[in-house]
Amino acid sequence: MASQNQKAIFAGGCFWCTEALFGRLKGVISARPGYAGGAVKNPTYEQVSSGGSGHAEAVEIEFDPEQISYEDLLTVFFFTHDPTTLNRQGNDVGPQYRSVIFFVSDFQKRAAENFVARLVGEKAYDKPIVTTIEPSKIFYHAEDYHKNYYEDHKDEKYCELIITPKIEKLKTHLLSLLR
Repeated sequence: MASQNQKAIFAGGCFWCTEALFGRLKGVISARPGYAGGAVKNPTYEQVSSGGSGHAEAVEIEFDPEQISYEDLLTVFFFTHDPTTLNRQGNDVGPQYRSVIFFVSDFQKRAAENFVARLVGEKAYDKPIVTTIEPSKIFYHAEDYHKNYYEDHKDEKYCELIITPKIEKLKTHLLSLLR
C-alpha cells in the first residue's frame, strides 16, 4: 500500500531560503512559501514584512514519508538556520523571521520536542534554542512572485550572498538527502 503524503510547516527566516533548501530534498513533493502564526486573515507580503500581522514567513512542505522522514526534515531545518536568534536570521530582523515549527499532528509535536531536547542535551549550540513549537492553524500561501524565488533570481545579490551558501552547506553536509 502506498503511503499518504504529509505536510510540515517550518519558519526559519526568509521563506525564499527555506523554500530553496527544502525543495531540493528527496521525497519533497512541494515547498510553498507563505505565512503562518499570525492573526490577520489573508495577509499580504507588505503586512507580514512590516512585522505587524503576527505571521512568520514560513514554508509548507508536502513530503512522502517513505522517501524522507519528518526527523530528516527537522535535521535540515535546524542545520540551515540559526535557532538561537530571536526574531532574526542574519540581516533579516523582526518577528516575521522567527524560528518556529508549526506541527500538524501529535506525532510531529512529539518529534519536534524530542529533537529539540536532544539538541539541548548534546549542547549542539552555544546559546539557548529559541525555536517555538506551535500548532498549525491557517497557512496562507504567499503571492505568486515569491514562489521559486531563488530559482528565478539566482543572480540577485541576496540570493548569491545568502541562499547559495546555504545550498552549498546542504550539499556538503547532507548530500544523501538531496535529489
